[in-house]
Amino acid sequence: MSNTQTSSSHGKLIVAVVAAALVVVLALVSAFIWPGWALNKGDEANSQGTTSQGASQDASAPTTPSIDAVALPDDASELLKAMPDSVLNFARTKADASTSWSGASPVEEYTLTYSTGKDGQEVTLEVAQWSQDEDAQSQYDNLTGAMTGKELGSGNVKVSGEATGAYSAKTDPNDETKAIAVWRNDTVVFQATGAKDSVQRFYQQFPL
Repeated sequence: MSNTQTSSSHGKLIVAVVAAALVVVLALVSAFIWPGWALNKGDEANSQGTTSQGASQDASAPTTPSIDAVALPDDASELLKAMPDSVLNFARTKADASTSWSGASPVEEYTLTYSTGKDGQEVTLEVAQWSQDEDAQSQYDNLTGAMTGKELGSGNVKVSGEATGAYSAKTDPNDETKAIAVWRNDTVVFQATGAKDSVQRFYQQFPL
């Protein structure tokens, strides 16, 4: 083979390798930057959850709120300040200190309400933080262990590709039109309750 033919072959090989590498990089960037940590769940997420979650995404549903978020108090803690003003078309309408999980001794706990402005679409969010991962994991286990409805989704919570917790969503055993979603991200535990469609849209796009 001539030198010209050899150089041409090497050049084509380099181009092919670079192109393949770019495809891999773009795939990884899309996986980790796309909004909604629940949509980037780990391989162990069950297939039923994947199907249910996919079905809950309505392309025609609004993604921005039609009502204004209620401002947080001036002395809000860092945890409370981290709660988003809105998630899709759900705006924060209430945020109060809570004692619902006081038996688990969290460092702080709050109950927030997110609404679209329409009756029956509100999502109630309970959030609390512990000083140790183990305590947050224990609360997560207690909450998910008490969920007995039909499974809607489960998997790992991932931040920048690293698993920082887990999530589980099920229907309310007393009313299948409602749902409960619980997730843990490091030392913080969240529980969202409300209408099934609202909860499924809300927790999948919640940024924490």
